[in-house]
Amino acid sequence: MSKIILDSNIIFSALRGTNSLTRKRILKSKEQYFAPNFLIGEIFIHKERIMKNSKTSKEETYSYFLKIITKINFVNETNISILNFIDAYRLCKNIDEDDTPFIALSLELGYPIWTRDKELKTGLQQKGFTHFFDENVGKG
Repeated sequence: MSKIILDSNIIFSALRGTNSLTRKRILKSKEQYFAPNFLIGEIFIHKERIMKNSKTSKEETYSYFLKIITKINFVNETNISILNFIDAYRLCKNIDEDDTPFIALSLELGYPIWTRDKELKTGLQQKGFTHFFDENVGKG
């Protein structure tokens, strides 16, 4: 069973539309998902944009959200070492510092991060971070 760190953009994608493949994967897979508590704040900050981009009713979007978050193991950032936060900040600096908690959690737990943020991925790879979950592996 794979253990994966979820980036915010994966959750945003899962909340879009009535037939989200990302949502189906999260809800039906045997994979274990992890995210820093920071993810909840990100969702709250962007809730208007999420609702605007959703192709479902407000009630359906909330229902999907509740189902999705029950599949995520949330980790309090205080449980991530300062050293991993510093390393993550150095990696995310000049790319997207808001992703620091996700990268710090990946460093702490040793699990790959699932993101669709191409700029983040490219920037981190250029700095030597390559621990990404490939969502296309195993697809026909």
